[in-house]
Amino acid sequence: MVGRLVLVLGDQLSPDIAALKAADKAQDIVVMAEVSNEASYVPHHPKKIAFLFSAMRHFAQKLRQDGWTVDYTQLDADTPHGSIAAALIAAADRHGTSKVIATEPGEWRLIQHLNDAPLDLTQMEDDRFIATHAEFEAWAEGRKQLRLEWFYREMRRKTGLLMDGDKPSGGKWNFDHDNRKPAPGEVDFSGPLRFEPDAITSDVLDLVETRFGGNFGTLRPFWFAVTPENARLSLTHFIDGGLTKFGDYQDAMLTDERFLWHSILSMYLNAGLLSPLEICRAAEAAWQKGTAPLNAVEGFIRQIIGWREFVRGIYFHEGPDYTSRNALAHDRALPALYWGGETKMHCLSQAVAQTREDAYAHHIQRLMVTGNFALLAGIHPHEVHEWYLAVYADAYEWVEAPNTIGMSQFADGGVVGSKPYVSSGNYIDRMSNYCKSCAYSVKTKAGEGACPFNLLYWHFLDRHRDKFQGNPRMGNMYRTWDRMNADKRDTIVAQADAFLSQMDAGRPV
Repeated sequence: MVGRLVLVLGDQLSPDIAALKAADKAQDIVVMAEVSNEASYVPHHPKKIAFLFSAMRHFAQKLRQDGWTVDYTQLDADTPHGSIAAALIAAADRHGTSKVIATEPGEWRLIQHLNDAPLDLTQMEDDRFIATHAEFEAWAEGRKQLRLEWFYREMRRKTGLLMDGDKPSGGKWNFDHDNRKPAPGEVDFSGPLRFEPDAITSDVLDLVETRFGGNFGTLRPFWFAVTPENARLSLTHFIDGGLTKFGDYQDAMLTDERFLWHSILSMYLNAGLLSPLEICRAAEAAWQKGTAPLNAVEGFIRQIIGWREFVRGIYFHEGPDYTSRNALAHDRALPALYWGGETKMHCLSQAVAQTREDAYAHHIQRLMVTGNFALLAGIHPHEVHEWYLAVYADAYEWVEAPNTIGMSQFADGGVVGSKPYVSSGNYIDRMSNYCKSCAYSVKTKAGEGACPFNLLYWHFLDRHRDKFQGNPRMGNMYRTWDRMNADKRDTIVAQADAFLSQMDAGRPV
């Protein structure tokens, strides 16, 4: 007797996902499908598509070994499906049931897509996260501002991570002050573990090469983990080798050093191959054993139970229109340099090159290089949003949109951050060695060879003065601008305008 269909999506590859926990292995049928709409609604990086398809196929294999009946459709099948709903409807016809249970997707678009399907479908809340929707809403209710620090403390209390009774371990909630050291001379960590593709992954790579070979991004060599077992090996590798210095240098950037001491675990976590608590407890255990310092462990854990949980809460709290917000009315098209076009800006060249080759860049490269430039240049936030969603292997809308629309582009008007994250070239110079190899001079504020970040920084502040001059965190910036003589201010604005015009015309900048 056939019971219900159990939908499992490509970022729900956890054996304890809500829909599987609620299902009956004896009579329910798991439905998984590689569908063209999900692979192409933005031009996803080929490595991202290959990672998810391979991880899905491996997960389906494991489910079958565990006794589940799995209805799995590959994109290269004789009758592939265009959408998740189409795959479910076809499965319902094959198996003679219209009842479906699903774990709530992490995108409003997909939630609505499933709700519109002509099926008896129940969506269950995804309980792999620390904070439920109800808990976040209860925390947010009545607050004038939603800020990470206060929410993070609640997550620490709930999980008991790095807690000494009701007090934070080490006497402080946050050791971020210790985690802003500039780039060192060399890196003594080997970077993420790399895995050779097995037969399943090799078949997927051939499919992706054929179907998505024209997308931005290098497919081969492909080295990602695609099973929970290999993802856990990656976690152990980071805990043993990278965590010790992760805190000190988490904001640092170095030419041709793509990974430094970062974990590169977010794509495994966001797809469900790892859980947030197993990652955090492994880090906490390293501190308890004395093999990693508290500042590194606290900073790492804060990214997962703090920031990751916070932005998910924001995404669902703000609603389906969040990605369309544009508080600063920016309307410039995304320039070709984001897709690998020629640029003389070394920092952007480095960030985009590693994005193209590895579907990865760490949080400061995303926020303070590619994101900072897009904000300063006035690029339309939805175009920036879709670029980040497309090019990074860990990007799903629930986590990407608040980071981009909110944190990076200030397009939500201050929901996520109290001020725009903008900086001149000085910040990049302080935290990296990028500027030493650049055609522009970071020390030159105006005139020939001036760093574009220097010009665009003041241009941004000048054109948005009415919005930000009253912001208490930005007063010093405007006082500095006002102390410059009028001729210098006019020169900076004119040079920035000329730079933007050249970029808009498609000429290398």
